Amino acid sequence: MDAKLQDLQSRKDQAYNAGSPRSVERQHEKGKLLARERLAILLDPDSFHELDLLARHRAHSAGLEEHPYTDGVITGWGTIDGRKVFVFSQDFTVFGGALGEVFAEKIHKLMDLALKVGAPLIGLNDGAGARIQEGVVSLASYGGIFHRNVQASGVIPQISVILGPCAGGAVYSPAMTDFIFMVRETSHMFITGPDVVKTVTGEDVTLEELGGAMSHASKSGVATFVSADEQSCLQDVRFLLSFLPQNNITEPPIGEITDDPTRLCESLRTILPPSANQPYDMKKVITEVMDNGEFFEYFPHWAKSIVCGFSRLNGQSVGIVGNQPMILAGVLDIESSEKAARFVRTCDAFNIPIITFVDVPGFLPGVDQEYGGIIRHGAKLLYAYCESTVPRIQVITRKAYGGAYVVMNSKSIGADLAYAWPTAELAVMGPQGAVEIVYRRELQNAADPVARRAELVSEYTEKYSNPYAAAERGYIDDVIDPAETRIKLIAGLSMLQSKREELPRRKHGNMPL
Repeated sequence: MDAKLQDLQSRKDQAYNAGSPRSVERQHEKGKLLARERLAILLDPDSFHELDLLARHRAHSAGLEEHPYTDGVITGWGTIDGRKVFVFSQDFTVFGGALGEVFAEKIHKLMDLALKVGAPLIGLNDGAGARIQEGVVSLASYGGIFHRNVQASGVIPQISVILGPCAGGAVYSPAMTDFIFMVRETSHMFITGPDVVKTVTGEDVTLEELGGAMSHASKSGVATFVSADEQSCLQDVRFLLSFLPQNNITEPPIGEITDDPTRLCESLRTILPPSANQPYDMKKVITEVMDNGEFFEYFPHWAKSIVCGFSRLNGQSVGIVGNQPMILAGVLDIESSEKAARFVRTCDAFNIPIITFVDVPGFLPGVDQEYGGIIRHGAKLLYAYCESTVPRIQVITRKAYGGAYVVMNSKSIGADLAYAWPTAELAVMGPQGAVEIVYRRELQNAADPVARRAELVSEYTEKYSNPYAAAERGYIDDVIDPAETRIKLIAGLSMLQSKREELPRRKHGNMPL
């Protein structure tokens, strides 16, 4: 037995040090951690249980003379804050983290187990794509991952962490997960690299410009979160999971209540500027209302005219959507509609109540927006809200104009509660535009068109720039003192905890993708 135990230990030692000393050194020279070092930061101490440690490839006829243990990916389960998670960590020091048949089989097994058990799946990606030597087997193996991503979608949280290269077909698994984390300078994602782009289109572009973290965070809308380094990135993953449930049939964790639920938010009484045409920061409204000012923003660098993110109210995890008057006056455009729609659907899938702060002057006008499909993209957000069955509360702080008001979680599309500040303006459009249309002929014939226009604008503003007509009709449940916003939201969420709503039975809806 002793000899066999020694042999076992020898094999495990080889597996724990599968990469060559030179490849380990190169990994560190690039400022990147090793696959096991990443797991040590991500998971609770001593909580990792490894699967398939002694797996090795069997593609000997493909010219792969080396056959190291693990085959380039570490898989298993552990805990984060005491809660179970499944994780794979690609090892760039073994075959450059390239995916072959056995590599993929390990991930397939892990994904199947995570789905059966009902626990989050985290992928730490740092690989060179398909293993060329294994040919079409590698491509088919990717298909097995993609298929499982879709089966798990909306059932368990799926998180992709890009910690190195992620190219070609390999990008599609992260793209189908719920969240993508990237690290500045060391993370790269692209379908085709700079050399291929240069050959095909003649465009000169650097690796960082084409597929770097900030390009995907600010331009393409691929990277949800960006971190300065790997350590902070992995800590951000832990933080995100503190807002999410284990799966779609459990509730999100309740945080420790350290902020008074009866606290008044007196600064909100003076946060709006004197003129309705002046901006203010919606994030300040959000952080004032939420527990301890905590707000983990979703896509903070992309589609900035809308703000989305996770927070807590009286310890309860909530998703926040809010128009941002600081950017384009808070209009809805193609990108902000897509961003918010995806966030709303994510919250709905994982039983996270949605709070919507509304200050929206309308949809962004323009030829580019119309040709780009603002009708179709705006409908995505409308569809997402209409489809969601979690508790939904709307708070109108100022402008709520036209179709954009309806889209932003209005009572008519299923909001459970709708509140408005006294400063709320619910109307088909702003006073200036409305007067120009309704009184066009009168203004043309007026002796003093400028004075008459000002008079009509004043009348329209007095009549419609308030929430009371909507309150009379029941489109607003209550007009509230801004300082009481936190109290009202906490009371509303408490009442809605037992909400049960079922959609009609169907295979799936046909969202306007």
